[in-house]
Amino acid sequence: MNLFWIMAIVALVFSSIGFKKYVWFISIGYGFSVAAIGAGLLILGKDGLTAGTICASILFILYGLRLGGYLAYRELKSASYNNKMKTEIKSGKDMSIAAKCAIWISAALLYVCETSPVIFRIMNRKGTDAFLLVGIAISIVGLIVETCADLQKNAAKKVNPRRFVDTGLYKIVRCPNYFGEMLFWTGVFVGGIPALHGALQWIAALAGYIGIIYVMFGGARRLEIRQNRTYGDDPVYQNYVKTTPIMIPFIPLYSVEKYTWLVA
Repeated sequence: MNLFWIMAIVALVFSSIGFKKYVWFISIGYGFSVAAIGAGLLILGKDGLTAGTICASILFILYGLRLGGYLAYRELKSASYNNKMKTEIKSGKDMSIAAKCAIWISAALLYVCETSPVIFRIMNRKGTDAFLLVGIAISIVGLIVETCADLQKNAAKKVNPRRFVDTGLYKIVRCPNYFGEMLFWTGVFVGGIPALHGALQWIAALAGYIGIIYVMFGGARRLEIRQNRTYGDDPVYQNYVKTTPIMIPFIPLYSVEKYTWLVA
């Protein structure tokens, strides 16, 4: 069994936490699956590892533990978050086991495809080149951006939990955490470009990259709808959303609410 499918099994194991609460398939299970894939690559991919792929694998671990830990803490410790999400997210109690299995398998495949540019680089013994180094740099910036965004949002909500956040990174983009996420995976994809061999490897890498970008825009749409419902009567908020890009700094895209195909 090749390394890609072994990592797919790893993602299945760690994302199976979603059977406890179905939304965890794509939240806590997501973070810990990526971290586990990074650890798995360091252990099982040792024959094809180089300094660059070791760094990329460690970034998966850092990314996954940060995200999984943050989401787990929020789920288990934040009463205000859980009270809000009761009306935003279905409990999944009435969901059939077949539906849960479909989400589980689809999510695990997305996670292994997202990480596949590094997996294939190790499998193909491509080594370390300029693409990988640039990709690692982009991913590091993305990880820093999303970490800072989460910290800034938490700090702002402690001061005024009933107000939208428009300070720090939120001054230049309304979803800096999602932007950082997209940067991280852009770096992973860029780093793997010269290492991909054959149509199947390209399909897997593109599916992972396009898939996570779609999920991020879908998340931004859900957030926009929720914030419009909560803060829509506030003229300061109205000015904020009309002048601050929603996903990418300096790109004049201010709303994705009308794009109903963003249903992720």
